[in-house]
Amino acid sequence: MPQIPEKIHELTVGQLAARSGAAVSALHFYESKGLISSRRTSGNQRRYSRDTLRRVAFVRAAQRVGIPLATIREALAELPEERTPTREDWARLSAAWRSELDERITQLNRLRDHLTDCIGCGCLSMDTCVLSNPDDVFGDRLTGSRLLVERRGAGPRSTVGRTAGDC
Repeated sequence: MPQIPEKIHELTVGQLAARSGAAVSALHFYESKGLISSRRTSGNQRRYSRDTLRRVAFVRAAQRVGIPLATIREALAELPEERTPTREDWARLSAAWRSELDERITQLNRLRDHLTDCIGCGCLSMDTCVLSNPDDVFGDRLTGSRLLVERRGAGPRSTVGRTAGDC
């Protein structure tokens, strides 16, 4: 990993990419989404402050656990722009994400546990399909795995109230 002397307080996009492990295109994308910021030189080149390294690490760690970029941006907006996110910052922000991650884990476990049954069905039009109809929302009223979109003014073949299994 290339070392950058301490006396250098700003990094080029190439230096930031090399040090962070993120592609230049990813850094440009992060900047376009407001996750990191740069200043422009008189030659219109991007320059990033050194604390951007920690912000990029923060973004990438949050992405790895499935946190959406909009949520990451909101979290970073709570931090002062002129300082590097700390371990305490990460602990506070990640604690807020814990319940969302726990819910995703529950959903993935349910998917894993029912995947074999669903593959065995083949058409996903069971009366109670845990993948297409989680918690059997429509099971009391209709059959099929999902409702078709209602069409206005449709004739005798109207899909109003019909399901994919009825077609």
